[in-house]
Amino acid sequence: MTSIVNLGVQLPGFLSKRELKQTLKELVQQEGKILKDLSLVFTDDDYLLEVNKQYLNHDYYTDVITFDYSVFPAVSGDVMISLDRVQDNASTLKQSYKLEFYRVVFHGVLHLCGYNDKTNDEQRIMREKEDLYLSAFVSRGTNEL
Repeated sequence: MTSIVNLGVQLPGFLSKRELKQTLKELVQQEGKILKDLSLVFTDDDYLLEVNKQYLNHDYYTDVITFDYSVFPAVSGDVMISLDRVQDNASTLKQSYKLEFYRVVFHGVLHLCGYNDKTNDEQRIMREKEDLYLSAFVSRGTNEL
């Protein structure tokens, strides 16, 4: 089951919760796993900064934090996303907000599927996977899911 929660932010108008849930189920299946329990928590910079400090001892803003409760082959966890950071990333990267939104969501779920991004090689693989799923699920021309 996938739940989508907004804490102190308004969800983007383009977001179809039903379509996003189906997309993430398919992404996880393509990774050879089963989606069990997933919570997507959308919030702002201040809230995610406090989570980052409290649970990870990091004192900086981030776009996504993932708490992984998976037991192979089941994928379970919480993906917390700062919509402030997503908007800032989109602007910095000269990317649409919609495309960056889905990239960050996919990034968090890929962490739950076992991908990391600590080393350069891991970052390259993660980016390739993000691009793969963006191409599969998001039309680049129209940025439609």
